[in-house]
Amino acid sequence: MTAISTEAATVILLRPCPKPGVKDIEVLLVFRHHKSSFVPGYHVFPGGVIDSDDYASGVERFIAEIDRRHAARIFADMSYPEKALGAFVAGIRETFEEVGILIARKKDGSPLTIRTGKECERFANYRRALIQGQIKFSQILETEDIVLPGDSLRYFSHWITPEALPLRYDVRFFAAEVPGNQIAVCDGVELTDHKWLRPRMALADYEAGKIGMVLPQIMTLKELSRFQTVQEVLAYAGKRRISANLTKIKVIDGRNVEIMPDGTGYDIRPPVY
Repeated sequence: MTAISTEAATVILLRPCPKPGVKDIEVLLVFRHHKSSFVPGYHVFPGGVIDSDDYASGVERFIAEIDRRHAARIFADMSYPEKALGAFVAGIRETFEEVGILIARKKDGSPLTIRTGKECERFANYRRALIQGQIKFSQILETEDIVLPGDSLRYFSHWITPEALPLRYDVRFFAAEVPGNQIAVCDGVELTDHKWLRPRMALADYEAGKIGMVLPQIMTLKELSRFQTVQEVLAYAGKRRISANLTKIKVIDGRNVEIMPDGTGYDIRPPVY
């Protein structure tokens, strides 16, 4: 019996490479705890499951530049149209929970800052309460009088875990520029470390066996390696046509091979999702 995939959202956080004289981008990769139920010990992008609160009635008042109808057009293949706006909310919420970065704006349009001692302490307390289920994400937004900039997240790709696996996710990938006045801090529970890497360097580390990744991350990094600036990535994401990547795992000559929809095969080390 094929397991039903759970809908989720992930955010590919990007920044310009800080090395002097290097024109390239860096992407945030987070390391999942070795005891995680999904891809343990692997490097992924921040993200998680779309919760019912992410698309609950009234949540649209906390989102700017996108509404339910627009979101439903973007995700026309989503199981329920009302969940579409929740994908944007979930991507931002999960990014805040997992790495402490909150993609948000003040009502006057200025970016949210989390850099002073008081700001860091206040948002760290919010984050802790959110993870422990003591507060809702919407309560944080209301208390701080901030909104989520829907236009800051660009739909980049759509990946579905292979049908043969017992734990499956239907994931919408977004690309976004990391706020310049915030830093990544892993939650220490699901994620225990993080790296900012140039896409080509991340792929080289994977090929050398230094880091583990699954196919969605590998293919995403291959695409990102074509670009030198964050603006180029976001412009590309805004124009591309996106279809779901539902891969299959087959045993070929005694090796596990993941097959893309176009028939291209990739060896994976090992196929843990």
